[in-house]
Amino acid sequence: MALETWLAFFVACWVISLSPGAGAIASMSCGLRYGFWRGYWNAIGLQLALVLQIAVVAAGIGAVLATSSLAFSLIKWFGVAYLLWLAYKQWQAVPGALEDSAMPRPIGRPLALVFRGFLINASNPKAIVFILAVLPQFLNPKQPLILQYVEMAATMVVVDLVVMAGYTGLAAKVLRLLRTPRQQRLVNRSFATMFAAAAALLATVRKAAA
Repeated sequence: MALETWLAFFVACWVISLSPGAGAIASMSCGLRYGFWRGYWNAIGLQLALVLQIAVVAAGIGAVLATSSLAFSLIKWFGVAYLLWLAYKQWQAVPGALEDSAMPRPIGRPLALVFRGFLINASNPKAIVFILAVLPQFLNPKQPLILQYVEMAATMVVVDLVVMAGYTGLAAKVLRLLRTPRQQRLVNRSFATMFAAAAALLATVRKAAA
């Protein structure tokens, strides 16, 4: 991939990653609940799903998913249901008083957090359609395509890891300001509302006409 093409793609990756979405909401939610180092496992799951989506597009399956109404709808409604389930769990989260000397956090299992992040990204059919529409614009058909897909996947993953680290870390810092169960309940329910809003937004997504 030519340097100028990669730089254009690099800038596009930052714009895409910084735009708020379900992944950003999940990263902030995990940062608040588990702290940075534990909550960051969620970001790993997001990237695994991203790599899978790029591989699907590179293999040509993405075109099938983009044109199949049934496949698109199945993935979409699974994503809606999962986001609503996350909203319910966040709403029901039990707050605990935080002390100044030590702030106990729930211990999230790394694999569970990775799986959570993976499902959030993997269950968004719009992401596959988006990747299918954007990535080919930066491909040079005269050069090996697999190598170019690997370069773009690595670029997207690195940029998104940095952005999600920012979201996770910012939320983990905010956690230190919470001192009462009432404050924590308010934040939990705010994130629950955001998850529900993301589900509602995903529910409105329609497959582009062929």
